[in-house]
Formats: sequence, structure tokens, C-alpha cells
Amino acid sequence: MKDDVNILTTGDFCPIRRYESQMTKPPQEVLGDLYNTIKQADFTFTNLECPITNFQTPIKKTGPALKTNSSALDFLNSAGIKYVTLANNHILDYGNRGLDDTLKSLKVKKINYLGAGANFYEASKPMIIEKNGLKIAILNFAENEWSTTFYNAPGASPIHPVRNYKSIQNAKKIADRVVIISHGGHEMYKYPSPRMKELFRFYVDAGADAVLNHHTHCTSGYEIYNKAPIFYSLGNFLFDNNTATNNIWNEGMAVNLKISKESISFKIIHFNQANDNAILEICNEEETTDRINKIEKINAIIQDDSMLSDEFNLWIQSQKKMFNAFIEPRSIPFLTALQSRKILPSLWNKRKKMFLLNLIKCEAHQDILVSILKDDVSNT
Repeated sequence: MKDDVNILTTGDFCPIRRYESQMTKPPQEVLGDLYNTIKQADFTFTNLECPITNFQTPIKKTGPALKTNSSALDFLNSAGIKYVTLANNHILDYGNRGLDDTLKSLKVKKINYLGAGANFYEASKPMIIEKNGLKIAILNFAENEWSTTFYNAPGASPIHPVRNYKSIQNAKKIADRVVIISHGGHEMYKYPSPRMKELFRFYVDAGADAVLNHHTHCTSGYEIYNKAPIFYSLGNFLFDNNTATNNIWNEGMAVNLKISKESISFKIIHFNQANDNAILEICNEEETTDRINKIEKINAIIQDDSMLSDEFNLWIQSQKKMFNAFIEPRSIPFLTALQSRKILPSLWNKRKKMFLLNLIKCEAHQDILVSILKDDVSNT
């Protein structure tokens, strides 16, 4: 219909390693047939998973510090991708300078952005897009790792149910539709946690008309809840990993929302990326059928709270050794190996672990613990 608005959304865009050199090529060579789909959409969003900066000093954090250069923005412009979300766990990897460089480069290249800014107020602002008499508010939230801000510091818009509720309610007052693009979940895990399912349904209850999530580096399932589509992970868009080819890291999907004042429908485009050739290839008919069948099985489990909980408990067990190593007071590979084989006991006894559980679980204790640890880390 003439009053429909098409919004195409993809997952993590992080043009590092082989993709860094691909950014100087014509986008149709890198994106294949998805290039035409992008050109036909009214609005295309991707998640800029790293800052655009030449600054060399990363923040103190756990995990990798990612960045790329401004050729990535030239690529996006040439491809027709004019909108990026910045609320993710890497946008502050190179500190305030890296974020400032990114925002300046986006403005120079005339690429619209949301989800990060000089303070919480700027980071949490909705983006309003309009076409065919339809006004749509886009909100962008990220889980709280190393990048989010709550007050006057620069950073990304955080996942926080109370603040997010207020943002959704305010957006409903000024727009016909509200779409949330979020960044969170468990990496390389194909289901949402029960907590994430509850949170995204809460967003819909608060007034969101669609929720699309990324961060997990693999595709997940989706559901229709109170007429609103919820996509639990779109996987990677263009993100090279020199240890991963032909596995779930390399599977992605783009979601094309068709929005009107009366209804929302969608189309999913399945693709592969960063395999032997650092290009994106839309799945053929056989692969698409296989992906649809897999996602339908995931969807069935998402709908069943008991089955979803069982899957998550199995995932927790698979992560147990690694997380036990994380919480040990000393990170020494030899000791960790002995502990994992139960030759050496944990340096925490059961009573100490019970005490730690209470510090982390109780909100009042958690407030103090997080503040103390943040202060200790910033002063090292």
C-alpha cells in the first residue's frame, strides 16, 4: 500500500580484518543481492559495532577493543545505509575521544545515528523518521557492559526497564509507531534467556510496536506478541572473525518491516557472511528452507517457558567452568586447570560464595558493590 513504510534492519557491522579492505570496493561486490534490497527500502539501519577513530589508546576493560576507519562510512553511504545504531558494548572502546571522533565522522558523512551521545539525555533520544504521513520513533538500548551512560558522562543508551519504559511512553506521545533496536544477550547462544523474553515483552506492553535485537553473533528466533514482532537476534551483518567460518557466526539475517498505521508485517532475508570470501551472500532456496526450519524449532521453544528455561539451564552448565574461573580471586592458568579438574578446590568456600551471591543479587548491595568496584578500577 502507498502508506506503508519499509524499514530494513541488520545486525552487527564491524568492518575489521578482511572487511576493512573491502570497504573501498563497490558495495554491490561485497553485499551481493542484498544491495538491491537495501536500495529499495525506505530506511536501512545497521549496528555500528565499533568506533570510527585513529585514537590509539583503548579504555581499561575486559574483552577486545574494536575500532575501524572512516572508509566504513563511505561504504555505508554508497550502499544506501544512512542510519546506524550506536548503543552497543564496543562504541566506547576508545573512550570519550573515540566516541567523539565517531559522532563527528557520522555528521560529516551525513549518516544519521542514535543510541549514543555526550550524556544520557543525548544517548537516549529517539530518532523520528517520517514517510507517507507516518511518523515512527526508533529507540536504541544496550546491555550494561563498558559503554553505557546514566548521567552526564558520554556513552550509550542503557537497557534499564524503568528508564526504557519512560522513553517508550514519551515516544508514543509523538509518533504513530515505536520500534526498539536493542543490543544484548548471550554470545553464540541461539535462544533468548527467560529474562530477555520477559524484558522484550515488557517493552511491547509499554507501547513498542516491534523489537529487534543483536549482539549474540548468531541468529535466533522470533515471536509475535500482542501483534508486535520480537526478533531475538539478527546475527552479524559484516563482521569478520579469523577463527570462524561456515558456522553460526557467519549466519545472519536482515528483517524488512512493513509498517502502516493499521498493521506491521515483515520479511526475513537469510544470508552468509565472512566465510572463505569476505563477502555477503544471500542464501539460496535450499539454504533458506533449512534456516526457516531451524528457526521454527527455536520459535517453538521460545513460546514454551518451561522448554526455554531448560535450554537456558543447559547453557549455564556449559558455561560453568569458565564463569567459575572468572570469579576466582586469582587468575592463574595452572591453578584454573587444577580447579577445573577438581584437583584443587576453589579459593572461595561455600559460605564466601553465598555471601558473594547476596552482594550481587540484592539490588541495595549491588548498588554499593558496583560503585566501589568502578572506583577501584578507575584509580588503578
